[in-house]
Amino acid sequence: MCVLCLPIKKWPYRGRDESKAFLYEIVANKRSGIDVDKWDYFARDCYCLGISNNFDHRRFMKFARVLSHDDRLQICTRDKEVGNLYDMFHTRNSLHRRAYQHKTANVIELMITEALVKANDHLWIPGKDGCMVKMSDAIDDMVAYTHLTDYVYHQILFSTDKNLQEAREILQWIERRELYRCVAQSQAKDMKFGKEDKAKAPKEIIEALDRDHLDAQSLTPLSHNDILVDFVKFDYGMDEKNPIDSVRFYVKNDPDRAVRVRKDQVSQMLPEHFAEVHIRVYCRLRDDKSCQFAFLCFRQWCENKGFSVPKEGDVLDMGLTPSKTPLKRKDSGSEGYSSGDRSHLSAAKKSLRFAGKTA
Repeated sequence: MCVLCLPIKKWPYRGRDESKAFLYEIVANKRSGIDVDKWDYFARDCYCLGISNNFDHRRFMKFARVLSHDDRLQICTRDKEVGNLYDMFHTRNSLHRRAYQHKTANVIELMITEALVKANDHLWIPGKDGCMVKMSDAIDDMVAYTHLTDYVYHQILFSTDKNLQEAREILQWIERRELYRCVAQSQAKDMKFGKEDKAKAPKEIIEALDRDHLDAQSLTPLSHNDILVDFVKFDYGMDEKNPIDSVRFYVKNDPDRAVRVRKDQVSQMLPEHFAEVHIRVYCRLRDDKSCQFAFLCFRQWCENKGFSVPKEGDVLDMGLTPSKTPLKRKDSGSEGYSSGDRSHLSAAKKSLRFAGKTA
């Protein structure tokens, strides 16, 4: 195709023209994802959750410069700050794994969604001109939409309407911490899961286990309606791409020229992949036999798909700390401390006794 026949990509923003393109990278940076919105919730959520925040936004702003690249002004930073930016995206990934996409937080979200769906046909919201609309239709009525606050949750929870009984029971389970149990989780090799794949996954998982194996285990079979399958995606904010590839830097000797810093120029210990999909299976029935059946079905389904061996739901997402190898004596090879280690220990004990006497 002739290059002149290709459609010209128009400037997508209103207000400032393309000559002020760098201004659109401050609040919501579509190019690299480095913006003050992330810095704000990093500082807030890391403080509230007790998670360390290794990214120093003040240092980034100190080294920020507006330079021209590809005929467009961009916010660039010093080349030595590339490690600081990798720490920022690592912090984002840690927050999603340990808080935002934690299995308990996700199952509560799924249960609330179920309750709202069951209550949708029986809970009416006052809208424009006094018309009553469903929750699902409130998006087309701004008056009704403004009424969709947390009050809806409590309205269902404390209602006495028989039509809201199923939704009310789900919210009561949440209040009593009787959540759907996470029986297992695994990692998928394929990053692309469409709506059809997610919709048919529960049925495929339940039918994956051989019935002869089921009879040998003396387990009661479940229906595909008894499990929930949650596909959780973790990334650095740009799907499978490395967001640092979209950032431009400058060097000390030439601060007016924007350059790119490749990953292999930074460190050999940086991640090779920047996205992964976790598959979690929740069982609506909380008894051990039902959860065991769901786990066996999910494990067989993962083997059929070539996915990793699923971990049981009680295992943390983060890898377990390996046990330390016991020290061996240098002379006999048995467990214990070497002579050098014992001398250091005795010296430490003496210094502690001396400090206790002089205190």
